[in-house]
Amino acid sequence: MLTFVFVCLSISVTGLHAAFTVTVSNPSVKVKENEGVDLKCSYTADFGSSPRVEWKFKDLKGSQTLVYFDNQPTGKYAGRITVYDGGLRFNKVTRADTGDYDCEVSGNNGYDEKTIKLTVLVPPSKPVSRIPSSVTTGSNARLTCFDTDGSPPSTYRWYKDNTPLPDDPTKFPNFKNLTYKMNVFNGNLEFASVSKLDTGSYFCEASNGEGTPQRGDAVRMEVQMSGKVRNFEMEMCFPDDLNVGGIVAGVIVALLAVGLLLFGLWFASKKGYLPKKAESKPKQQAVYTQPRTDNIDDGDGEFRQKSSFVV
Repeated sequence: MLTFVFVCLSISVTGLHAAFTVTVSNPSVKVKENEGVDLKCSYTADFGSSPRVEWKFKDLKGSQTLVYFDNQPTGKYAGRITVYDGGLRFNKVTRADTGDYDCEVSGNNGYDEKTIKLTVLVPPSKPVSRIPSSVTTGSNARLTCFDTDGSPPSTYRWYKDNTPLPDDPTKFPNFKNLTYKMNVFNGNLEFASVSKLDTGSYFCEASNGEGTPQRGDAVRMEVQMSGKVRNFEMEMCFPDDLNVGGIVAGVIVALLAVGLLLFGLWFASKKGYLPKKAESKPKQQAVYTQPRTDNIDDGDGEFRQKSSFVV
């Protein structure tokens, strides 16, 4: 008897209270959208305790709301959930139910809680992407991609001209000249300094292991030469020590001079001011005449042949 009285007095003096112990069978639960699911939560308590059970929900954005309070469902959860000794049951879940559920048990003699993470599985939808149609060489370019429905959150892959881009281009010979950085978790594809090699048709793909991966619309990104590059090429062709304006003016003056000279020659020729070419006399040609044969008596009774040539 004295021992029992001593224990009771010790409890009242020291303020010791009986404690609750909350346990969950599965801290991470996954279920497809529009299906039912149980979030199992049980507790034990010391003698003399009168527990109060509450459920709280924290969504992916961090907002917290009461699900079950004062022995009844709250607001939008009425008719959707059933709380029983050992857990909470959703009749049908939606993608908005994804988040953390706190099972809290409290009373005059203690308090304890455990968290159950619920993931409602939803296939990805067609991602929304932003791809610039025209950029200049040397500038920064960011291509973005986002899937609004996928649960768990989607991961992303980018394609150029229907060819998948590797996460790290430096590890692949065919892509080592490209200087992009890809974030597969937020869908960003960034070029610190775009070049002509980056010209092409781009689209992104979202997937989360649920359903079929979804692709966004393809957009062609043209990389145009920047003004600095054009000026550099002009400087290569025309160094600073050359007077470009003077060269152009000199070429124009030379063309005008040649034109005036040709016109003057044409006008002088038309007016007869230019000397005419001397007429060349025809060269005398040698004429060959058949030799003539005359019968000449030389007095001896013989004849001799007399030949003559006329030129």
